[in-house]
Amino acid sequence: MDGELPAHDIAPGDRIITRDAGMVVLLGVRRKRVTCDAVQIKAGSLGHKRPSEDVVLPCGTKLLIRDWRANAIFGTKQALIAAQDLQDGEYVKILPQREMDVVEFIFDKPHVIYAGGLEVSCQTPL
Repeated sequence: MDGELPAHDIAPGDRIITRDAGMVVLLGVRRKRVTCDAVQIKAGSLGHKRPSEDVVLPCGTKLLIRDWRANAIFGTKQALIAAQDLQDGEYVKILPQREMDVVEFIFDKPHVIYAGGLEVSCQTPL
């Protein structure tokens, strides 16, 4: 509710604005260091300021797409898709395995949150 904040500044009990349910209370936060394949998404490659800057996400991160891509891939107006499935080799690239700090937001049920101009699925219930 204080605007976009870095993930490390967000704590259980904070109110988070979600795409699907409006304001929701965050129940928990899991932070861990993982070694995984990653996806780089160049700034603006998924729409105007989507993402707002280059981002690197773990493969498997689900993004909500609501543009021509959803229609072309799924025949729908919007869809959840794993970030690596958007790869084109130029704007969205698969990167070699790397260590990453991952932050998971825990809600009472799955939600889509706004993060850096992307709409990211938080599917892990507490």
